[in-house]
Amino acid sequence: MGEQGAGKGKKLKKTAESSSGAAKSRSGGTGGPGSARRAEPAEAGASGAAAPKKKPGRPESHLAMVRRARRINRELAEVYPYAHPELDFRNPFELLVATVLSAQTTDLRVNQTTPALFAAYPTPEDMAAAVPEELEELIRPTGFFRAKAKSLLGLSAALRDDFGGEVPGKLADLVKLPGVGRKTANVVLGNAFGVPGITVDTHFGRLVRRWKWTEQEDPEKVEAEVAAIFPKSEWTMLSHRVIFHGRRVCHARKPACGACPIAPLCPSYGEGETDPEKARKLLKYEMGGKPGQRLSPPPDYPGSPAPPLGAG
Repeated sequence: MGEQGAGKGKKLKKTAESSSGAAKSRSGGTGGPGSARRAEPAEAGASGAAAPKKKPGRPESHLAMVRRARRINRELAEVYPYAHPELDFRNPFELLVATVLSAQTTDLRVNQTTPALFAAYPTPEDMAAAVPEELEELIRPTGFFRAKAKSLLGLSAALRDDFGGEVPGKLADLVKLPGVGRKTANVVLGNAFGVPGITVDTHFGRLVRRWKWTEQEDPEKVEAEVAAIFPKSEWTMLSHRVIFHGRRVCHARKPACGACPIAPLCPSYGEGETDPEKARKLLKYEMGGKPGQRLSPPPDYPGSPAPPLGAG
């Protein structure tokens, strides 16, 4: 899966260029309906001449917000056609374990840790029988390793005893497992079972509040309000796109507003760096010409694989 092929360089260049000119390229040039309206903000952003225009004095209606939210999703789908879960996994059990380990750390650190972990404990039965201290040592790089080891031992034993060693494909069953909440359950359901779900992590919550899709802080309330905006079939991929954008462009401390392909649709434009050149330097992962978080990314990923643990 880590082989990128000869077209990687071309894909990467195209992806990076989309960060500053995506709105124009998606309009189909200057001849299509609405092309001038869509291209103008991106061109203004590229020159640093103007910010996206907003209508003063009129609060956005709920219907207008829904339309804008769905347009953002469509735009992100074109910017990140390769959006995917950024945890390496080969089966539902590996995804479940990796997601539990991802709390309070990066997906990259988890991906660098799990090869040795799954070599030692490939099944729930194996992990349930692990010596706690040995399991802790294997997952130490992910942080909070004692609490995480306790969760892994508990969920593995529950899978062995209550589910025949198989990860269940229902939300109600997953959230009963030790260390598994709605976020983790939705990650597993959406990416291992094809069951639509919205993953409300810190990136997702931050962006949907910046975009004024919700004002909620509680993840379950955020999930409910965003779910009401989009068809169920969009939930899983919406989550990937929003999280991708949050990690690459719309950062917590300094969003790259001047290099954002959806700046014309963002009511929070200007919270971050608006100068295009300075903003482009803030782009991360493949958008900034750097490796992603997966050691074994999908074949269509335009960036390069991340290095294994200890490789730099």
